[in-house]
Amino acid sequence: MSASDTKAKALAVASAILDKKATDVLILHIAKLTSVADYLVIGSGESERQARAMADHVGDVLKAQGHPPLSIEGASSAKWVVMDFGDVIVHIFQKNIREHYALERLWGDAGQVRLPEERPVKAAPPTRTTARPARTRKRV
Repeated sequence: MSASDTKAKALAVASAILDKKATDVLILHIAKLTSVADYLVIGSGESERQARAMADHVGDVLKAQGHPPLSIEGASSAKWVVMDFGDVIVHIFQKNIREHYALERLWGDAGQVRLPEERPVKAAPPTRTTARPARTRKRV
């Protein structure tokens, strides 16, 4: 797989976890630091349910692109889920667990890949800031 294909896979993972409202998403380019993988994608969720939903969605999206995970660890408890896609490793944490292990500090020498701009969210309809006068009925 070419370097651009691997980067595209990492970006697809980031996009998939962002679809499920992940926070603090990072893509780290670690190819020059280790032979284990080329990229780490790290994201956080608020709960076990959200972390599990992110992991399921990543698995579904990449499987549909022809890249099923080689292995998945931690999905049953969903406190820290690790998904191995060969050249891309995904870490999905609950916030407190991520703060404790601080992988981004451990891989501090890795280059950070810029995430694509966030997708536009439909704006809520404007709210009225001034009150309308009440309608009155004419009596006949």
